Amino acid sequence: MQETIGYQMVLVSKAHRNLVGTALAELGLYLGQEILLMYLWEEDGLTQSELTDRLKIEPPTLTKMLNRMEKCGLLERCRCPEDARAYRVYLTKAGQALQQPVNQLWYEVERRILTNLTVEEQLLFRRLLMQIRSNLT
Repeated sequence: MQETIGYQMVLVSKAHRNLVGTALAELGLYLGQEILLMYLWEEDGLTQSELTDRLKIEPPTLTKMLNRMEKCGLLERCRCPEDARAYRVYLTKAGQALQQPVNQLWYEVERRILTNLTVEEQLLFRRLLMQIRSNLT
């Protein structure tokens, strides 16, 4: 089993999570919170249901994440004017201020991942990852 590609993918994924998790902790974030922030940086004011769809997580998981991030002052939830049952999630200035450091962190991790790969290997690697993800979904 340890010789399978799937096992190697697990090891790579764990190494990536550990590296990113440590770097995010220095910014006061937990794993996964940066992905939520990325969606809001692209489109502030998403509803909670839109976030669960994009993050591919269950609503209770999102609620826990939003509660934690709201307590840290990174975002706020406001009732949706079109649907009083729904909430929209908006970044605060503190949440917006994390965009540059989080982007820098992700680019640094990518540089590390691609170290010692030629440009052709990098392009092939990206294409293969996209194909593997498509195969699995």
